[in-house]
Amino acid sequence: MMWIVYALLAAFFAALVAVFAKIGIENVNSNLAVAIRTVVVLVMAWAIVFVTGKHGEIPSIGQKSWIFLILSGCATGLSWLFYYRALQIGPVSKVVPIDKLSVAIAMLLAFLILGETADAKTIIGGVLITLGALVLVL
Repeated sequence: MMWIVYALLAAFFAALVAVFAKIGIENVNSNLAVAIRTVVVLVMAWAIVFVTGKHGEIPSIGQKSWIFLILSGCATGLSWLFYYRALQIGPVSKVVPIDKLSVAIAMLLAFLILGETADAKTIIGGVLITLGALVLVL
């Protein structure tokens, strides 16, 4: 159940991302802001890899993993670019709920692409997330 703790920490830090970004992108081009953020994330991630000694595992990464990690990185970059632009021109209280529709979209893609089980509880949760985002935005 440690994954729940990590997921809650991810949610907390994602919330800080929105607030810090909104403050930080004032009078800064959103694409430049994403580039700066990306450098910080890059340095932090590689520092953790080297401190934990995991850099030695790089040669054992398979081709399929490389392809999908690269695709994931491209999706991350595009997500950040659009997110920062939306934050720059819109209110955090409206941008974040729309961005969090990614939860419902990820659930749908998990059912369709990964073959995960779409039980009633999960479907209702996804619908409620979507309705909640719509209520906050409208």
